[in-house]
Amino acid sequence: MRFNLDPIFKPKSVAVIGASRNPDKVGHVILQNYVSAGYSGKLYPINLAAESILGLKAYKSVLEIGEDVEMAVIAIPAEAVPKALTECGKAGVKAAVVVTSGFKEVGNAALQDEIVKVAKKYHIAMLGPNCLGVMDTRSRTDTLFLPTYKIARPQAGYVSFVSQSGGVGSTLLDVIASEGFGLSKFVSYGNAAYIDEVDILEYLMHDKETNVIVVYIEGITRGKEFVELARKITKVKPVIVLKAGRTEAGVIAAHSHTAALAGNYAAYEAVFKQFGFTVADDFDDLINYAKAFASEKRPKGNRVAIITNGGGVGVIAADDVASSKWLKVGSLSSATKKALAKVMPSIVNITIPMDIGGDGDSKRYGDALSMLSNDPNIDMLLVIVLFQTPGADSKVAAEVVHQKDATEKPVVAVSIGSTYTQTHKTMLEEGGVPVYESPLFAVKSLEALLEYAEYRKRRGILTSSFFE
Repeated sequence: MRFNLDPIFKPKSVAVIGASRNPDKVGHVILQNYVSAGYSGKLYPINLAAESILGLKAYKSVLEIGEDVEMAVIAIPAEAVPKALTECGKAGVKAAVVVTSGFKEVGNAALQDEIVKVAKKYHIAMLGPNCLGVMDTRSRTDTLFLPTYKIARPQAGYVSFVSQSGGVGSTLLDVIASEGFGLSKFVSYGNAAYIDEVDILEYLMHDKETNVIVVYIEGITRGKEFVELARKITKVKPVIVLKAGRTEAGVIAAHSHTAALAGNYAAYEAVFKQFGFTVADDFDDLINYAKAFASEKRPKGNRVAIITNGGGVGVIAADDVASSKWLKVGSLSSATKKALAKVMPSIVNITIPMDIGGDGDSKRYGDALSMLSNDPNIDMLLVIVLFQTPGADSKVAAEVVHQKDATEKPVVAVSIGSTYTQTHKTMLEEGGVPVYESPLFAVKSLEALLEYAEYRKRRGILTSSFFE
Protein backbone atom coordinates (compact mmCIF):
# COMPACT_ATOMS: atom_id res chain seq x y z
CA MET A 1 0.00 0.00 0.00
CA ARG A 2 1.58 3.27 -1.14
CA PHE A 3 -0.27 5.53 1.30
CA ASN A 4 -1.87 5.39 4.70
CA LEU A 5 -5.21 7.08 4.00
CA ASP A 6 -6.35 7.20 7.64
CA PRO A 7 -5.21 10.85 7.92
CA ILE A 8 -7.59 11.68 5.05
CA PHE A 9 -10.64 9.75 6.23
CA LYS A 10 -10.09 9.95 9.99
CA PRO A 11 -7.91 12.98 10.70
CA LYS A 12 -7.47 14.08 14.28
CA SER A 13 -6.93 17.68 13.16
CA VAL A 14 -7.73 19.60 9.97
CA ALA A 15 -6.54 22.90 8.54
CA VAL A 16 -8.82 24.50 5.95
CA ILE A 17 -6.54 26.58 3.74
CA GLY A 18 -8.69 29.18 2.08
CA ALA A 19 -11.31 29.30 4.84
CA SER A 20 -13.44 32.40 4.38
CA ARG A 21 -15.96 34.52 6.23
CA ASN A 22 -17.95 34.82 2.99
CA PRO A 23 -20.67 32.13 2.97
CA ASP A 24 -20.51 31.97 -0.83
CA LYS A 25 -16.85 30.92 -0.86
CA VAL A 26 -15.79 27.29 -1.13
CA GLY A 27 -13.51 27.59 1.91
CA HIS A 28 -16.39 28.80 4.08
CA VAL A 29 -18.66 25.94 3.01
CA ILE A 30 -15.98 23.33 3.80
CA LEU A 31 -15.33 24.75 7.24
CA GLN A 32 -19.06 25.05 7.90
CA ASN A 33 -19.58 21.41 6.90
CA TYR A 34 -17.02 20.26 9.45
CA VAL A 35 -18.68 22.33 12.14
CA SER A 36 -22.22 21.24 11.18
CA ALA A 37 -21.25 17.56 10.97
CA GLY A 38 -20.04 17.60 14.55
CA TYR A 39 -16.42 16.86 13.73
CA SER A 40 -14.69 16.27 17.07
CA GLY A 41 -11.09 16.92 16.03
CA LYS A 42 -9.29 20.24 15.99
CA LEU A 43 -10.13 22.73 13.21
CA TYR A 44 -7.76 25.45 12.01
CA PRO A 45 -9.07 28.01 9.50
CA ILE A 46 -6.24 29.47 7.36
CA ASN A 47 -6.92 32.97 6.03
CA LEU A 48 -4.53 35.85 5.38
CA ALA A 49 -6.86 38.53 6.75
CA ALA A 50 -9.36 37.07 9.23
CA GLU A 51 -8.75 36.76 12.97
CA SER A 52 -11.54 34.22 13.43
CA ILE A 53 -14.06 32.35 11.28
CA LEU A 54 -17.17 30.62 12.60
CA GLY A 55 -15.87 31.21 16.10
CA LEU A 56 -12.55 29.50 15.42
CA LYS A 57 -9.20 31.24 15.66
CA ALA A 58 -7.77 31.81 12.17
CA TYR A 59 -4.12 31.62 11.10
CA LYS A 60 -2.25 33.12 8.16
CA SER A 61 -0.39 29.86 7.50
CA VAL A 62 -0.23 26.31 8.81
CA LEU A 63 3.29 27.21 9.94
CA GLU A 64 1.78 29.57 12.55
CA ILE A 65 -0.44 26.98 14.24
CA GLY A 66 2.27 25.50 16.43
CA GLU A 67 0.46 22.20 16.89
CA ASP A 68 0.33 18.99 14.88
CA VAL A 69 -1.98 19.18 11.87
CA GLU A 70 -2.82 15.81 10.36
CA MET A 71 -4.72 16.87 7.24
CA ALA A 72 -5.15 20.03 5.17
CA VAL A 73 -7.98 20.90 2.81
CA ILE A 74 -6.70 23.31 0.17
CA ALA A 75 -9.28 25.59 -1.45
CA ILE A 76 -7.33 28.50 -2.93
CA PRO A 77 -6.47 29.58 -6.51
CA ALA A 78 -4.40 27.04 -8.43
CA GLU A 79 -1.26 29.17 -8.69
CA ALA A 80 -1.10 29.50 -4.89
CA VAL A 81 -1.37 25.76 -4.20
CA PRO A 82 2.36 24.86 -4.52
CA LYS A 83 3.34 27.37 -1.83
CA ALA A 84 0.54 26.26 0.50
CA LEU A 85 1.42 22.61 -0.01
CA THR A 86 5.10 23.34 0.67
CA GLU A 87 4.14 25.01 3.95
CA CYS A 88 2.08 21.93 4.81
CA GLY A 89 5.17 19.81 4.21
CA LYS A 90 7.32 21.99 6.44
CA ALA A 91 4.64 21.86 9.15
CA GLY A 92 4.56 18.06 9.07
CA VAL A 93 1.05 17.73 7.63
CA LYS A 94 0.50 14.09 6.67
CA ALA A 95 -2.26 14.44 4.07
CA ALA A 96 -3.88 17.04 1.84
CA VAL A 97 -7.09 17.25 -0.16
CA VAL A 98 -6.71 19.74 -3.02
CA VAL A 99 -10.23 20.68 -4.16
CA THR A 100 -8.88 23.47 -6.38
CA SER A 101 -9.27 23.06 -10.17
CA GLY A 102 -7.16 24.59 -12.93
CA PHE A 103 -4.53 21.92 -13.39
CA LYS A 104 -4.03 19.19 -15.98
CA GLU A 105 -7.73 19.03 -16.78
CA VAL A 106 -7.39 22.46 -18.43
CA GLY A 107 -3.99 21.77 -19.95
CA ASN A 108 -1.88 23.06 -17.04
CA ALA A 109 0.15 19.88 -16.62
CA ALA A 110 3.26 21.72 -15.41
CA LEU A 111 1.44 23.13 -12.37
CA GLN A 112 0.05 19.71 -11.53
CA ASP A 113 3.52 18.16 -11.83
CA GLU A 114 4.80 20.82 -9.45
CA ILE A 115 2.39 19.98 -6.65
CA VAL A 116 3.04 16.26 -7.10
CA LYS A 117 6.76 16.99 -6.73
CA VAL A 118 6.07 18.85 -3.47
CA ALA A 119 3.86 16.04 -2.17
CA LYS A 120 6.54 13.47 -2.89
CA LYS A 121 9.28 15.58 -1.31
CA TYR A 122 7.42 15.95 1.97
CA HIS A 123 5.65 12.55 1.90
CA ILE A 124 2.19 14.12 1.84
CA ALA A 125 -0.67 11.84 0.82
CA MET A 126 -2.32 14.21 -1.65
CA LEU A 127 -5.82 13.69 -3.04
CA GLY A 128 -6.87 15.65 -6.11
CA PRO A 129 -6.59 18.25 -7.45
CA ASN A 130 -9.92 19.15 -9.02
CA CYS A 131 -12.01 17.05 -6.64
CA LEU A 132 -14.68 17.19 -3.95
CA GLY A 133 -12.53 15.18 -1.58
CA VAL A 134 -13.91 12.92 1.13
CA MET A 135 -16.72 12.32 3.55
CA ASP A 136 -16.64 9.76 6.35
CA THR A 137 -19.95 9.31 8.16
CA ARG A 138 -18.30 8.01 11.33
CA SER A 139 -15.35 10.34 11.76
CA ARG A 140 -17.52 13.27 10.53
CA THR A 141 -14.87 14.53 8.16
CA ASP A 142 -16.50 16.35 5.24
CA THR A 143 -14.42 18.24 2.67
CA LEU A 144 -17.29 18.54 0.19
CA PHE A 145 -17.73 22.17 -0.79
CA LEU A 146 -21.46 21.61 -1.25
CA PRO A 147 -23.75 22.85 1.53
CA THR A 148 -26.00 20.38 3.29
CA TYR A 149 -29.14 22.29 2.27
CA LYS A 150 -28.32 21.39 -1.35
CA ILE A 151 -27.07 17.84 -0.85
CA ALA A 152 -28.30 15.66 1.98
CA ARG A 153 -25.73 13.54 3.80
CA PRO A 154 -26.56 9.82 4.04
CA GLN A 155 -26.84 7.94 7.31
CA ALA A 156 -23.92 5.81 8.46
CA GLY A 157 -23.70 2.40 6.84
CA TYR A 158 -21.29 -0.01 5.14
CA VAL A 159 -21.31 1.04 1.48
CA SER A 160 -18.39 3.19 0.29
CA PHE A 161 -18.66 5.23 -2.90
CA VAL A 162 -15.66 6.22 -5.03
CA SER A 163 -16.12 8.72 -7.87
CA GLN A 164 -13.57 10.27 -10.17
CA SER A 165 -16.13 12.95 -11.03
CA GLY A 166 -17.28 15.39 -8.39
CA GLY A 167 -20.50 16.14 -10.27
CA VAL A 168 -21.46 12.49 -10.65
CA GLY A 169 -20.40 11.81 -7.09
CA SER A 170 -22.40 14.63 -5.55
CA THR A 171 -25.53 13.77 -7.55
CA LEU A 172 -25.45 10.10 -6.62
CA LEU A 173 -24.58 10.96 -3.02
CA ASP A 174 -27.80 12.97 -2.88
CA VAL A 175 -29.72 10.03 -4.33
CA ILE A 176 -28.14 7.61 -1.83
CA ALA A 177 -29.29 9.83 1.03
CA SER A 178 -32.87 9.59 -0.24
CA GLU A 179 -32.76 5.83 -0.86
CA GLY A 180 -32.36 4.91 2.79
CA PHE A 181 -29.28 2.70 2.73
CA GLY A 182 -26.25 3.75 4.72
CA LEU A 183 -22.89 5.06 3.56
CA SER A 184 -19.51 4.53 5.15
CA LYS A 185 -17.22 6.70 3.03
CA PHE A 186 -17.39 8.89 -0.05
CA VAL A 187 -14.33 9.95 -2.02
CA SER A 188 -14.03 12.09 -5.14
CA TYR A 189 -10.45 12.00 -6.37
CA GLY A 190 -10.52 14.19 -9.48
CA ASN A 191 -7.32 14.27 -11.52
CA ALA A 192 -5.68 11.46 -9.52
CA ALA A 193 -2.36 13.27 -9.71
CA TYR A 194 -0.86 11.35 -6.78
CA ILE A 195 -3.44 9.26 -4.90
CA ASP A 196 -5.41 7.35 -7.51
CA GLU A 197 -8.22 4.81 -7.74
CA VAL A 198 -5.87 1.90 -7.02
CA ASP A 199 -4.76 3.47 -3.72
CA ILE A 200 -8.34 4.22 -2.70
CA LEU A 201 -9.70 0.79 -3.59
CA GLU A 202 -6.83 -0.95 -1.82
CA TYR A 203 -7.58 1.07 1.32
CA LEU A 204 -11.30 0.25 1.15
CA MET A 205 -10.54 -3.43 0.56
CA HIS A 206 -9.05 -3.55 4.07
CA ASP A 207 -11.50 -1.09 5.66
CA LYS A 208 -13.63 -2.79 8.32
CA GLU A 209 -16.30 -0.10 7.93
CA THR A 210 -16.80 -0.95 4.24
CA ASN A 211 -18.65 -4.08 3.10
CA VAL A 212 -19.61 -2.94 -0.41
CA ILE A 213 -17.64 -0.68 -2.78
CA VAL A 214 -19.34 1.38 -5.51
CA VAL A 215 -17.11 3.00 -8.14
CA TYR A 216 -17.55 5.53 -10.94
CA ILE A 217 -14.40 5.86 -13.05
CA GLU A 218 -13.42 7.60 -16.26
CA GLY A 219 -9.90 6.23 -16.62
CA ILE A 220 -7.25 4.24 -14.77
CA THR A 221 -3.78 5.67 -14.28
CA ARG A 222 -1.90 2.47 -13.33
CA GLY A 223 -3.34 -0.38 -15.37
CA LYS A 224 -1.01 -3.17 -14.24
CA GLU A 225 -1.47 -2.34 -10.55
CA PHE A 226 -5.24 -2.11 -11.05
CA VAL A 227 -5.36 -5.60 -12.55
CA GLU A 228 -3.32 -7.00 -9.64
CA LEU A 229 -5.70 -5.37 -7.17
CA ALA A 230 -8.74 -6.61 -9.11
CA ARG A 231 -7.51 -10.18 -8.61
CA LYS A 232 -7.71 -9.69 -4.85
CA ILE A 233 -10.46 -7.24 -4.01
CA THR A 234 -13.54 -9.19 -5.10
CA LYS A 235 -12.35 -12.14 -3.05
CA VAL A 236 -12.97 -9.94 -0.02
CA LYS A 237 -16.00 -7.79 -0.86
CA PRO A 238 -18.24 -6.90 -3.82
CA VAL A 239 -17.29 -4.03 -6.15
CA ILE A 240 -19.94 -2.37 -8.31
CA VAL A 241 -18.43 -0.32 -11.14
CA LEU A 242 -19.72 2.15 -13.73
CA LYS A 243 -17.07 2.96 -16.33
CA ALA A 244 -17.59 6.10 -18.43
CA GLY A 245 -15.85 6.74 -21.73
CA ARG A 246 -17.28 3.79 -23.65
CA THR A 247 -17.31 5.64 -26.96
CA GLU A 248 -14.82 7.87 -28.75
CA ALA A 249 -16.85 10.92 -27.77
CA GLY A 250 -16.89 9.76 -24.14
CA VAL A 251 -13.12 9.22 -24.12
CA ILE A 252 -12.53 12.78 -25.35
CA ALA A 253 -14.98 14.17 -22.78
CA ALA A 254 -13.33 12.21 -19.96
CA HIS A 255 -9.91 13.61 -20.79
CA SER A 256 -11.17 17.20 -20.78
CA HIS A 257 -13.04 16.57 -17.54
CA THR A 258 -10.45 14.99 -15.25
CA ALA A 259 -7.46 14.52 -17.57
CA ALA A 260 -8.29 10.79 -17.51
CA LEU A 261 -6.88 8.33 -20.03
CA ALA A 262 -10.13 6.50 -20.59
CA GLY A 263 -8.74 3.74 -22.81
CA ASN A 264 -10.59 0.95 -24.59
CA TYR A 265 -13.86 0.08 -22.84
CA ALA A 266 -13.87 -3.54 -24.03
CA ALA A 267 -10.52 -4.10 -22.32
CA TYR A 268 -11.82 -2.61 -19.07
CA GLU A 269 -15.01 -4.65 -19.22
CA ALA A 270 -13.04 -7.86 -19.80
CA VAL A 271 -10.97 -7.20 -16.67
CA PHE A 272 -14.05 -6.32 -14.63
CA LYS A 273 -15.90 -9.48 -15.58
CA GLN A 274 -12.86 -11.75 -15.29
CA PHE A 275 -12.35 -10.72 -11.68
CA GLY A 276 -15.95 -10.62 -10.52
CA PHE A 277 -16.76 -6.90 -10.59
CA THR A 278 -20.47 -6.13 -10.86
CA VAL A 279 -20.72 -3.96 -13.97
CA ALA A 280 -23.38 -1.23 -14.08
CA ASP A 281 -24.51 0.18 -17.41
CA ASP A 282 -25.94 3.41 -16.04
CA PHE A 283 -26.74 5.37 -12.88
CA ASP A 284 -29.90 3.33 -12.23
CA ASP A 285 -27.88 0.12 -12.17
CA LEU A 286 -25.26 1.64 -9.91
CA ILE A 287 -27.79 2.68 -7.26
CA ASN A 288 -30.04 -0.37 -7.66
CA TYR A 289 -27.19 -2.86 -7.29
CA ALA A 290 -25.79 -0.93 -4.33
CA LYS A 291 -29.15 -1.20 -2.57
CA ALA A 292 -29.28 -4.94 -3.09
CA PHE A 293 -25.75 -5.52 -1.80
CA ALA A 294 -26.32 -3.11 1.10
CA SER A 295 -29.04 -5.42 2.40
CA GLU A 296 -26.25 -7.94 3.14
CA LYS A 297 -28.14 -11.06 2.10
CA ARG A 298 -26.30 -13.71 0.08
CA PRO A 299 -28.29 -15.95 -2.31
CA LYS A 300 -27.67 -19.69 -2.19
CA GLY A 301 -29.46 -20.43 -5.48
CA ASN A 302 -31.38 -18.92 -8.39
CA ARG A 303 -35.03 -19.75 -7.60
CA VAL A 304 -37.19 -16.65 -7.08
CA ALA A 305 -40.56 -16.50 -5.35
CA ILE A 306 -42.88 -13.65 -6.34
CA ILE A 307 -45.56 -12.42 -3.95
CA THR A 308 -47.90 -9.69 -5.15
CA ASN A 309 -51.14 -7.92 -4.34
CA GLY A 310 -51.54 -6.96 -8.01
CA GLY A 311 -51.83 -9.80 -10.50
CA GLY A 312 -50.66 -7.88 -13.57
CA VAL A 313 -47.46 -6.63 -11.93
CA GLY A 314 -46.80 -10.17 -10.73
CA VAL A 315 -47.07 -11.44 -14.31
CA ILE A 316 -44.59 -8.80 -15.48
CA ALA A 317 -42.22 -9.81 -12.70
CA ALA A 318 -42.51 -13.46 -13.70
CA ASP A 319 -41.68 -12.54 -17.31
CA ASP A 320 -38.63 -10.58 -16.14
CA VAL A 321 -37.39 -13.45 -13.98
CA ALA A 322 -37.99 -16.03 -16.70
CA SER A 323 -36.13 -13.85 -19.24
CA SER A 324 -33.13 -13.55 -16.93
CA LYS A 325 -29.84 -15.27 -17.70
CA TRP A 326 -29.27 -16.19 -14.07
CA LEU A 327 -32.68 -16.55 -12.40
CA LYS A 328 -35.73 -18.76 -12.70
CA VAL A 329 -39.22 -18.66 -11.26
CA GLY A 330 -39.34 -20.92 -8.22
CA SER A 331 -41.93 -23.61 -7.54
CA LEU A 332 -43.38 -24.34 -4.15
CA SER A 333 -42.88 -27.59 -2.26
CA SER A 334 -45.98 -29.67 -1.55
CA ALA A 335 -45.58 -28.98 2.19
CA THR A 336 -45.60 -25.21 1.61
CA LYS A 337 -48.65 -25.46 -0.64
CA LYS A 338 -50.55 -27.36 2.02
CA ALA A 339 -49.56 -24.92 4.76
CA LEU A 340 -50.53 -21.90 2.65
CA ALA A 341 -53.87 -23.44 1.71
CA LYS A 342 -54.79 -23.53 5.41
CA VAL A 343 -54.24 -19.79 5.97
CA MET A 344 -55.02 -18.17 2.61
CA PRO A 345 -58.53 -17.39 1.40
CA SER A 346 -59.87 -19.37 -1.55
CA ILE A 347 -59.26 -16.48 -3.97
CA VAL A 348 -55.49 -16.98 -3.61
CA ASN A 349 -53.97 -19.34 -6.17
CA ILE A 350 -51.17 -21.18 -4.36
CA THR A 351 -48.49 -20.89 -7.02
CA ILE A 352 -45.67 -18.57 -8.15
CA PRO A 353 -46.26 -15.74 -8.75
CA MET A 354 -48.59 -15.80 -5.77
CA ASP A 355 -51.29 -13.14 -5.97
CA ILE A 356 -52.57 -12.66 -2.43
CA GLY A 357 -55.35 -10.38 -3.66
CA GLY A 358 -56.05 -6.69 -3.81
CA ASP A 359 -57.25 -6.83 -0.21
CA GLY A 360 -54.05 -8.51 0.96
CA ASP A 361 -53.16 -7.19 4.42
CA SER A 362 -50.20 -7.49 6.78
CA LYS A 363 -51.25 -10.95 8.01
CA ARG A 364 -51.55 -12.31 4.49
CA TYR A 365 -48.17 -10.84 3.52
CA GLY A 366 -46.63 -12.16 6.73
CA ASP A 367 -47.94 -15.69 6.22
CA ALA A 368 -46.80 -15.75 2.59
CA LEU A 369 -43.35 -14.38 3.28
CA SER A 370 -42.77 -16.60 6.30
CA MET A 371 -43.74 -19.81 4.56
CA LEU A 372 -42.01 -19.05 1.27
CA SER A 373 -38.80 -17.97 2.97
CA ASN A 374 -38.71 -21.34 4.76
CA ASP A 375 -39.40 -23.33 1.59
CA PRO A 376 -36.26 -25.26 0.53
CA ASN A 377 -37.27 -24.73 -3.12
CA ILE A 378 -36.97 -20.94 -2.82
CA ASP A 379 -33.71 -18.96 -2.73
CA MET A 380 -34.85 -15.33 -3.11
CA LEU A 381 -38.05 -13.39 -2.56
CA LEU A 382 -39.46 -10.61 -4.70
CA VAL A 383 -42.38 -9.00 -2.92
CA ILE A 384 -44.63 -6.54 -4.74
CA VAL A 385 -46.61 -4.13 -2.58
CA LEU A 386 -49.00 -1.81 -4.38
CA PHE A 387 -49.93 0.59 -1.63
CA GLN A 388 -52.94 1.88 -3.58
CA THR A 389 -54.92 -1.24 -2.62
CA PRO A 390 -57.25 -1.38 0.45
CA GLY A 391 -55.15 -3.72 2.60
CA ALA A 392 -51.72 -2.23 1.96
CA ASP A 393 -50.65 0.19 4.68
CA SER A 394 -47.92 0.84 7.23
CA LYS A 395 -48.56 -2.52 8.89
CA VAL A 396 -47.67 -4.24 5.62
CA ALA A 397 -44.43 -2.27 5.37
CA ALA A 398 -43.55 -3.20 8.96
CA GLU A 399 -44.35 -6.87 8.30
CA VAL A 400 -42.12 -7.00 5.20
CA VAL A 401 -39.25 -5.50 7.23
CA HIS A 402 -39.87 -8.05 10.00
CA GLN A 403 -39.85 -10.97 7.57
CA LYS A 404 -36.70 -9.66 5.87
CA ASP A 405 -34.95 -9.66 9.25
CA ALA A 406 -36.17 -13.17 10.02
CA THR A 407 -34.71 -14.83 6.91
CA GLU A 408 -31.22 -15.33 5.53
CA LYS A 409 -32.54 -15.19 1.98
CA PRO A 410 -32.45 -11.96 -0.08
CA VAL A 411 -35.72 -10.03 -0.03
CA VAL A 412 -36.40 -7.18 -2.45
CA ALA A 413 -39.57 -5.18 -2.92
CA VAL A 414 -41.33 -3.43 -5.77
CA SER A 415 -43.62 -0.49 -5.05
CA ILE A 416 -44.90 1.85 -7.73
CA GLY A 417 -46.71 5.08 -6.99
CA SER A 418 -46.55 8.67 -5.74
CA THR A 419 -46.90 10.33 -2.36
CA TYR A 420 -48.49 7.58 -0.23
CA THR A 421 -46.32 4.93 -1.85
CA GLN A 422 -43.15 7.00 -1.41
CA THR A 423 -43.87 7.38 2.30
CA HIS A 424 -44.05 3.62 2.71
CA LYS A 425 -41.11 3.03 0.38
CA THR A 426 -39.07 5.11 2.83
CA MET A 427 -40.29 2.96 5.71
CA LEU A 428 -39.23 -0.20 3.89
CA GLU A 429 -35.82 1.11 2.88
CA GLU A 430 -35.06 2.49 6.32
CA GLY A 431 -35.84 -1.01 7.55
CA GLY A 432 -33.23 -2.44 5.19
CA VAL A 433 -35.49 -3.67 2.38
CA PRO A 434 -34.33 -2.59 -1.10
CA VAL A 435 -37.30 -1.11 -2.96
CA TYR A 436 -37.51 -0.74 -6.75
CA GLU A 437 -39.91 1.13 -9.00
CA SER A 438 -40.14 -1.66 -11.55
CA PRO A 439 -39.91 -5.46 -11.45
CA LEU A 440 -37.07 -5.32 -14.01
CA PHE A 441 -34.89 -3.22 -11.68
CA ALA A 442 -35.52 -5.69 -8.86
CA VAL A 443 -34.74 -8.69 -11.07
CA LYS A 444 -31.51 -7.16 -12.39
CA SER A 445 -30.41 -6.45 -8.82
CA LEU A 446 -31.07 -10.05 -7.74
CA GLU A 447 -29.11 -11.16 -10.81
CA ALA A 448 -26.18 -9.02 -9.70
CA LEU A 449 -26.21 -10.60 -6.24
CA LEU A 450 -26.34 -14.11 -7.66
CA GLU A 451 -23.68 -13.47 -10.31
CA TYR A 452 -21.24 -12.31 -7.65
CA ALA A 453 -22.11 -15.27 -5.41
CA GLU A 454 -21.50 -17.65 -8.31
CA TYR A 455 -18.17 -15.96 -9.09
CA ARG A 456 -17.01 -16.56 -5.53
CA LYS A 457 -18.23 -20.16 -5.64
CA ARG A 458 -16.30 -20.84 -8.87
CA ARG A 459 -13.18 -19.41 -7.24
CA GLY A 460 -13.70 -21.55 -4.15
CA ILE A 461 -14.28 -18.53 -1.91
CA LEU A 462 -16.94 -19.99 0.35
CA THR A 463 -16.09 -18.12 3.52
CA SER A 464 -14.35 -14.75 4.03
CA SER A 465 -16.77 -11.82 4.04
CA PHE A 466 -19.66 -11.46 1.56
CA PHE A 467 -22.21 -11.44 4.32
CA GLU A 468 -21.33 -14.61 6.13
